[in-house]
Amino acid sequence: MEPENYSQITEFLLMGFSEEPELQPFIFGLFFFMYLITMVGNLLIILAVSSDSHLHTPMYFFLSKMSFVDICLTSTTIPKMLVNIQTQSQVITYKGCITQLYFFLLFAGLDDALLTVMAYDRFVAICHPLHYTVIMNPRLCGLLLLVSWIMSALYSLLQSLTVLRLSFCTVLKIPHFFCELNQMIQLACSDTFLNNIIIYFAAGTLAGIPLTGILYSYCKIVSCIRGMSSTHGKYKAFSTCVSHLCAVSLFYCTSLGVYLSSASPHSTHSSAIASVMYTVVTPMLNPFIYSLRNKDIKGALKRFCEMTAYNKQLF
Repeated sequence: MEPENYSQITEFLLMGFSEEPELQPFIFGLFFFMYLITMVGNLLIILAVSSDSHLHTPMYFFLSKMSFVDICLTSTTIPKMLVNIQTQSQVITYKGCITQLYFFLLFAGLDDALLTVMAYDRFVAICHPLHYTVIMNPRLCGLLLLVSWIMSALYSLLQSLTVLRLSFCTVLKIPHFFCELNQMIQLACSDTFLNNIIIYFAAGTLAGIPLTGILYSYCKIVSCIRGMSSTHGKYKAFSTCVSHLCAVSLFYCTSLGVYLSSASPHSTHSSAIASVMYTVVTPMLNPFIYSLRNKDIKGALKRFCEMTAYNKQLF
């Protein structure tokens, strides 16, 4: 098959989960519902943190940023899939595909970075409580957020540029619901050695280093908790970490599931289903993970609703 220069490629076809027409309404309804829950849940977290002065702390500062990133991550993939189902079209333009790839990698990398920063925040809060406000000052919080953005942006830019250099065959069907990096590389007719090297290097650097930082932080946290004499103090310290531990476990377990499914041969369908877990399900569940056991968030949401109802009565 003769390779076609990438500059002549105008569009790809996103094959999604199924081509059977009778399944499309169910898929549309399911993903529209999950997208709606994701948007509402994460927006409520952002509103609660921004409207309540009690939540203007480093932990909730990073939580609100992660909620924003989760909204953006889901919005890079799901709306396009819903439009394609509604219009009965599988087309995505070449420029649209590269743009979607860039922003997906950007926000996925930011999610990973923010989870690491939040682990460091818990480490300082539990192991150095007397110096917490001094260490986690607004300047450091802003710097950590800026570094997370820069590292994620550079990573997604590097991956996108290496995809731009590829030439594609005449078969341009992506067996996925969005322009996933591995699937695009598999469609290429040109040499993909450089792309694979960058993927493995990035996986080791941008996944391995944050995970190592998270594990180190929690090793120190466990050591500090074990050294506490009060049972109530141990419970209180551990309870502040439960939500973050659940979010970390969900993110890395689903990411590992995607990696293992994409590594096995003839697994494009299972890879697409596994991708749903960390592109849709994880952002959807994060607001519940952080709010169900969190009295501060629930209290802030209650006060926000009461204030909104009071303002409506005035007008």
